[in-house]
Amino acid sequence: MQSPLFSYTEQQSRDRYTVQNPQLLRVSLTGQDDVLARKGAMVAYQGLMEFDGEYQSHGQRRARASTGEGLDLMRCSGQGTVYLANLAQHIHVVDVDHDGMTVDSAYVLALDSSLHTEVIAVDSQYGISGTGKYQLNISGTGKVALMTSGQPLMMQVTPDKYVNADADAIVAWSSSLRVQMQAQTHSSGVWRRRGNTGEGWELSFLGQGFALVQPSEVLPPQNHEIGQGVRAQYGMGQHGAHGQNQNNSWN
Repeated sequence: MQSPLFSYTEQQSRDRYTVQNPQLLRVSLTGQDDVLARKGAMVAYQGLMEFDGEYQSHGQRRARASTGEGLDLMRCSGQGTVYLANLAQHIHVVDVDHDGMTVDSAYVLALDSSLHTEVIAVDSQYGISGTGKYQLNISGTGKVALMTSGQPLMMQVTPDKYVNADADAIVAWSSSLRVQMQAQTHSSGVWRRRGNTGEGWELSFLGQGFALVQPSEVLPPQNHEIGQGVRAQYGMGQHGAHGQNQNNSWN
């Protein structure tokens, strides 16, 4: 049998995390350290592997119940290689250090089990709950695999150069940054896009660090309804799931 398909072979590497291709992640396990992956993200594996789909700490269950934010994870353990992907999203491996990283959990594909996660709140000048202001803070030392819709843009934030980003396009940022969620409308208008510009909620970042932005304002669908089309889960801003619910209330 011959085909150009046979050129898409396994990438040989001794690294724990290897981007097999832009949309596929290869994780090597030696039986020492487990990896936590998004439920349903495994597309193939080799070796003696176990997958625990019931993994969730007490703190994670409590945070999800009170905020709606969190990760549905499975623990991957054993000796071998596991391949992870999610809806052909672009994959990027990030080394987390003492500075920490804050990310929307919808963009996390996998992370080292040694890392610590905590749900935190992003301040809103309107003080309105339910606008998607909860995010995931990741700290410790280890690796995280993030997903984006398309190739992202890494923006440097300095004390004399702050960054504003659409709340539906922001993926992650340095935990040390000061963050303000805001909209340039008033009263019930905060639930609608600004005038005829198509813009709504935004995040302002100040301090020293980075902000990672994707070229899309819609998250990949996390759930599907057969027979009734696709039900998409969107981001944290006006186009997000919370924003859509609020639009239905205000309109």
